[in-house]
Amino acid sequence: MLKRYHVIFKGRVQKVGFRKKTKQLAEKYNITGNVRNLENGDVEAYLQGEEKLIENLKNKLNNNIFINIKDFDIEEIDIVNNETEFIIID
Repeated sequence: MLKRYHVIFKGRVQKVGFRKKTKQLAEKYNITGNVRNLENGDVEAYLQGEEKLIENLKNKLNNNIFINIKDFDIEEIDIVNNETEFIIID
């Protein structure tokens, strides 16, 4: 079942390749959406895809030696129709 989540990742998530790794995993798992750094040091992502695959993406990010997700806020939101890619927002 297709789901969309707004996620704020907290911890050591900037200057460690987090956005690039998120994009790689999103493309691997056929997840659409976007990811961007926030000024406070957190990372914001919109993830749309199969719920299990989104969970796989989050687990893989947390098992990266450079990334240290200490906490995250997650909220299910409405699906965006016709979204076809995952992008990094600078």
